Amino acid sequence: MEALRFLDPSLRAFDEARAELICFGAFEDERPFRHVAGLLDWRLAGKLSRLAKGGFLSGRGAETVLTPGRPRLPFDKLLILGLGRRAEFDVAAFADWLHRLEVAVQGLGSKRALVELPGRGVLATERRAELLQAELPGEFLDRCVFIESESDRKYFTTKLRREGRGRSAMGSSPER
Repeated sequence: MEALRFLDPSLRAFDEARAELICFGAFEDERPFRHVAGLLDWRLAGKLSRLAKGGFLSGRGAETVLTPGRPRLPFDKLLILGLGRRAEFDVAAFADWLHRLEVAVQGLGSKRALVELPGRGVLATERRAELLQAELPGEFLDRCVFIESESDRKYFTTKLRREGRGRSAMGSSPER
Protein backbone atom coordinates (compact mmCIF):
# COMPACT_ATOMS: atom_id res chain seq x y z
CA MET A 1 0.00 0.00 0.00
CA GLU A 2 1.24 3.46 -0.89
CA ALA A 3 1.06 6.46 1.43
CA LEU A 4 -2.02 8.66 1.33
CA ARG A 5 -1.75 11.45 -1.19
CA PHE A 6 -3.28 14.90 -0.80
CA LEU A 7 -4.12 17.84 -3.03
CA ASP A 8 -4.94 21.43 -2.16
CA PRO A 9 -8.58 22.44 -2.67
CA SER A 10 -7.92 24.93 -5.49
CA LEU A 11 -8.63 25.16 -9.20
CA ARG A 12 -4.92 25.55 -9.90
CA ALA A 13 -4.18 22.25 -8.13
CA PHE A 14 -7.06 20.57 -9.98
CA ASP A 15 -5.71 21.80 -13.32
CA GLU A 16 -2.32 20.24 -12.58
CA ALA A 17 -3.68 16.95 -11.20
CA ARG A 18 -3.71 13.78 -13.23
CA ALA A 19 -6.89 11.88 -12.58
CA GLU A 20 -9.78 10.74 -14.69
CA LEU A 21 -12.37 11.30 -12.00
CA ILE A 22 -13.11 13.82 -9.26
CA CYS A 23 -15.51 12.78 -6.49
CA PHE A 24 -17.29 15.00 -4.00
CA GLY A 25 -20.49 15.33 -2.04
CA ALA A 26 -23.41 17.72 -2.20
CA PHE A 27 -25.76 18.50 0.67
CA GLU A 28 -29.46 18.57 -0.13
CA ASP A 29 -29.99 21.90 1.62
CA GLU A 30 -26.79 23.77 0.75
CA ARG A 31 -27.09 26.17 -2.17
CA PRO A 32 -25.04 27.74 -3.54
CA PHE A 33 -22.59 24.87 -3.55
CA ARG A 34 -19.54 25.17 -1.28
CA HIS A 35 -16.01 23.79 -1.17
CA VAL A 36 -15.05 21.61 -4.17
CA ALA A 37 -18.58 21.61 -5.60
CA GLY A 38 -18.57 25.42 -5.53
CA LEU A 39 -15.19 25.67 -7.25
CA LEU A 40 -16.19 23.21 -9.95
CA ASP A 41 -19.58 24.86 -10.44
CA TRP A 42 -17.82 28.17 -11.03
CA ARG A 43 -15.39 26.60 -13.53
CA LEU A 44 -18.31 24.88 -15.28
CA ALA A 45 -20.18 28.20 -15.61
CA GLY A 46 -22.95 27.13 -13.23
CA LYS A 47 -23.58 23.67 -14.69
CA LEU A 48 -23.99 22.03 -11.26
CA SER A 49 -26.38 24.79 -10.17
CA ARG A 50 -28.45 24.27 -13.32
CA LEU A 51 -28.55 20.51 -12.68
CA ALA A 52 -29.77 21.22 -9.12
CA LYS A 53 -32.33 23.78 -10.26
CA GLY A 54 -33.66 21.33 -12.84
CA GLY A 55 -34.00 18.57 -10.24
CA PHE A 56 -31.34 16.30 -11.73
CA LEU A 57 -28.98 16.90 -8.78
CA SER A 58 -30.79 17.01 -5.43
CA GLY A 59 -28.08 16.07 -2.90
CA ARG A 60 -30.32 13.46 -1.27
CA GLY A 61 -28.48 10.82 0.72
CA ALA A 62 -28.72 7.92 -1.73
CA GLU A 63 -28.13 9.97 -4.87
CA THR A 64 -25.27 9.32 -7.30
CA VAL A 65 -24.75 11.66 -10.27
CA LEU A 66 -22.10 11.26 -12.94
CA THR A 67 -21.47 14.12 -15.36
CA PRO A 68 -18.72 14.98 -17.85
CA GLY A 69 -15.92 17.29 -16.77
CA ARG A 70 -14.26 18.09 -20.06
CA PRO A 71 -13.53 20.44 -21.77
CA ARG A 72 -13.59 22.97 -18.89
CA LEU A 73 -11.94 20.60 -16.41
CA PRO A 74 -9.03 18.16 -16.81
CA PHE A 75 -11.19 15.24 -15.60
CA ASP A 76 -13.28 12.98 -17.78
CA LYS A 77 -15.96 12.62 -15.11
CA LEU A 78 -17.38 14.26 -12.01
CA LEU A 79 -18.96 11.91 -9.48
CA ILE A 80 -21.34 13.63 -7.08
CA LEU A 81 -22.71 11.64 -4.16
CA GLY A 82 -25.63 13.08 -2.21
CA LEU A 83 -25.10 13.80 1.48
CA GLY A 84 -28.66 14.46 2.60
CA ARG A 85 -29.46 17.37 4.89
CA ARG A 86 -26.45 19.06 6.49
CA ALA A 87 -27.94 19.00 10.01
CA GLU A 88 -28.55 15.24 9.72
CA PHE A 89 -25.08 14.36 8.44
CA ASP A 90 -23.40 12.14 11.02
CA VAL A 91 -20.92 9.29 11.39
CA ALA A 92 -23.33 6.76 9.83
CA ALA A 93 -23.94 9.04 6.82
CA PHE A 94 -20.17 9.52 6.39
CA ALA A 95 -19.54 5.75 6.51
CA ASP A 96 -22.36 5.18 4.00
CA TRP A 97 -20.88 7.85 1.72
CA LEU A 98 -17.47 6.14 1.84
CA HIS A 99 -19.06 2.80 0.89
CA ARG A 100 -20.98 4.36 -2.01
CA LEU A 101 -17.79 6.10 -3.13
CA GLU A 102 -15.83 2.83 -3.18
CA VAL A 103 -18.57 0.99 -5.11
CA ALA A 104 -18.94 3.79 -7.67
CA VAL A 105 -15.22 4.33 -8.29
CA GLN A 106 -14.61 0.60 -8.68
CA GLY A 107 -17.66 0.27 -10.92
CA LEU A 108 -16.32 3.02 -13.16
CA GLY A 109 -12.94 1.26 -13.32
CA SER A 110 -11.07 4.43 -12.39
CA LYS A 111 -7.39 4.02 -11.72
CA ARG A 112 -6.95 7.45 -10.11
CA ALA A 113 -9.63 9.56 -8.43
CA LEU A 114 -9.50 12.89 -6.64
CA VAL A 115 -11.76 12.70 -3.59
CA GLU A 116 -13.09 15.41 -1.31
CA LEU A 117 -14.13 13.81 1.96
CA PRO A 118 -17.48 15.21 3.09
CA GLY A 119 -18.42 16.64 6.45
CA ARG A 120 -15.87 19.41 6.90
CA GLY A 121 -17.35 21.68 9.54
CA VAL A 122 -19.94 19.06 10.51
CA LEU A 123 -17.80 16.14 11.74
CA ALA A 124 -14.54 16.59 13.58
CA THR A 125 -11.45 16.06 11.43
CA GLU A 126 -10.32 13.36 13.89
CA ARG A 127 -13.54 11.41 13.32
CA ARG A 128 -13.29 11.76 9.53
CA ALA A 129 -9.72 10.39 9.64
CA GLU A 130 -10.73 7.46 11.85
CA LEU A 131 -13.61 6.53 9.56
CA LEU A 132 -11.50 6.80 6.42
CA GLN A 133 -8.97 4.46 7.98
CA ALA A 134 -11.59 2.00 9.24
CA GLU A 135 -13.98 1.90 6.29
CA LEU A 136 -11.84 1.81 3.14
CA PRO A 137 -9.41 -0.95 2.16
CA GLY A 138 -5.79 0.00 1.49
CA GLU A 139 -5.91 -1.02 -2.17
CA PHE A 140 -8.78 1.41 -2.73
CA LEU A 141 -6.99 4.19 -0.84
CA ASP A 142 -4.03 3.72 -3.19
CA ARG A 143 -6.25 4.90 -6.08
CA CYS A 144 -7.28 8.10 -4.32
CA VAL A 145 -5.83 11.56 -3.94
CA PHE A 146 -7.65 13.35 -1.13
CA ILE A 147 -8.58 17.01 -1.44
CA GLU A 148 -7.88 18.51 1.96
CA SER A 149 -6.75 21.83 3.39
CA GLU A 150 -3.22 22.08 4.74
CA SER A 151 -4.37 22.02 8.38
CA ASP A 152 -6.62 18.98 7.90
CA ARG A 153 -3.95 17.23 5.83
CA LYS A 154 -1.46 17.57 8.67
CA TYR A 155 -4.00 16.16 11.09
CA PHE A 156 -4.85 13.19 8.83
CA THR A 157 -1.15 12.40 8.47
CA THR A 158 -0.45 12.68 12.20
CA LYS A 159 -3.53 10.67 13.19
CA LEU A 160 -2.83 7.85 10.75
CA ARG A 161 0.85 7.63 11.72
CA ARG A 162 -0.09 7.49 15.41
CA GLU A 163 -2.46 4.63 14.70
CA GLY A 164 0.45 2.69 13.17
CA ARG A 165 -1.14 2.15 9.80
CA GLY A 166 1.86 3.43 7.86
CA ARG A 167 -0.08 5.92 5.79
CA SER A 168 1.18 9.46 5.47
CA ALA A 169 0.95 12.41 3.15
CA MET A 170 3.39 12.68 0.28
CA GLY A 171 2.98 16.42 -0.21
CA SER A 172 0.36 18.62 -1.72
CA SER A 173 0.37 17.20 -5.25
CA PRO A 174 -0.57 13.78 -6.56
CA GLU A 175 2.02 11.59 -8.19
CA ARG A 176 2.55 12.25 -11.83
